[in-house]
Amino acid sequence: MVLAFAMPALFALPVAAQDAQPSVGSIDSWMREGQAAVADRLATPRIEHRAKNVILFVGDGMGISTLTAGRIYDGQMRGNSGEENLLSFEHFPYTALVKTYNVDAQVADSAGTASALNTGVKTRIGVINTAPEAVQNVCPKDEYRLMPLAHYAERIGMATGIVSTARLTHATPAAVYAVSPSRGWENDTHIPDAAKEAGCRDIAQQIVDNMGGNGLEVALGGGRDQFLPTDGSQHGTGKRQDGRNIVAEWLARDPAARFVADRQALTSIDPAVTGPLLGLFTSSHMSYELDRQAVAKTDGTPSDEPDLATMTETAIRHLSRNPDGFYLMVEGGRIDHAHHGGNAQRALADTVALSRAVTKALEMVDINETLILVTADHSHVFTMAGYPRRGNPILGLVRPAGPKGASKRLEMAGDGKPYTTLGYHNGPGAVRGERPRLSEEEVLAPDFRQQALIPTHSETHGGEDVALFGIGPWAHLVRGTMEQNVIFHIMDHALGLRERAGMQ
Repeated sequence: MVLAFAMPALFALPVAAQDAQPSVGSIDSWMREGQAAVADRLATPRIEHRAKNVILFVGDGMGISTLTAGRIYDGQMRGNSGEENLLSFEHFPYTALVKTYNVDAQVADSAGTASALNTGVKTRIGVINTAPEAVQNVCPKDEYRLMPLAHYAERIGMATGIVSTARLTHATPAAVYAVSPSRGWENDTHIPDAAKEAGCRDIAQQIVDNMGGNGLEVALGGGRDQFLPTDGSQHGTGKRQDGRNIVAEWLARDPAARFVADRQALTSIDPAVTGPLLGLFTSSHMSYELDRQAVAKTDGTPSDEPDLATMTETAIRHLSRNPDGFYLMVEGGRIDHAHHGGNAQRALADTVALSRAVTKALEMVDINETLILVTADHSHVFTMAGYPRRGNPILGLVRPAGPKGASKRLEMAGDGKPYTTLGYHNGPGAVRGERPRLSEEEVLAPDFRQQALIPTHSETHGGEDVALFGIGPWAHLVRGTMEQNVIFHIMDHALGLRERAGMQ
């Protein structure tokens, strides 16, 4: 099976012409394409030998509607109508629907969902890798501390790594290496004194744990403040009041360990002579991809921050040196944050950035020995609606389907005003009082917040199923509708992980 990918060099606003008329095809063309799709599925091989490596990509908040809008956005940036496009991982041969609820929440958060992905156990909202019987904000008993997949991998000599555009102490990346009864305990200042006395540790300090082996080999993302003391150090000033410098502790692990803080330093790393690699590129979360690209366009120089594909490439080069294989989790963390802000354009740009990172991974690994899974931790209350014509700018105002002349006419709502295809059920874009008359220029602006129904300070997660895409050894187990914790068990089965670790 041959997969072909073509990704745009730079992000830009969708510019599908208002008068563009995508081909509607013919009876023969649609029949031929349908038959070819069936033939392709019939020819898809099953790979049933043990995987050497596993890469788990998580688009934080990347629900089904985000995938659909994201593929159209991506296609329109290339001058196409967009609907016919596919994101890189949508070419994968196996897909499933995943139920995301937490054991105590109908609509999940990233901590409980990331814990299910990494431990194989569904648990409570707001906790990192603690059992469902445990209580939030209370130090867990030893039997209630769940072991993440990376810990099993470390015990059998595999290399392990995390990449994220969020803080490395944020919920999803933290679930790779840490245990905490609260996702909010990112540094020592966040933990109540009683919890400290009971033995609870903040998330940041756990990144240097050996995890039953020699610890993480790669950790790249944001959140430098969580790792550095308030009184300053050679690596900068942070938020820790315990005086610990976790960056220095990382470097003390191995004489060849390295710390990088910008894109140039990262791309200059020679994996052949580099030990454990820590990259912290921003004080908090990394920039949205739309803004990172804007920096380069403004003055012609690259951004100081690496993009997700570059971090993924570096991580794979580093981890691939281990002859016993590796486990890598890559998170597009800021899809979620843009949605919370009611800002679809930045969410879609970060979705495309994740797609580019998957493409980079496919270029670097042997699919016969590497299982790649792409999923989301949860969805958002993000919608596409209004019967827009095919090829209508995905961020634009709705123009109805119909004859060529109809494409110039804006569809009007019941209040006599135009509206966008994309919107939110709730969030900061909620309209109070009379709805304003929107213009095309306004809705295509990067900072535009799509209109919402219910006013909330932050748009919320959605509770519907998310998608899972798989390719590589045992990817054919990705099918049907499954509980989210099953994803861990697919990875475990593909690697023979717990059995090899003597813990099954």
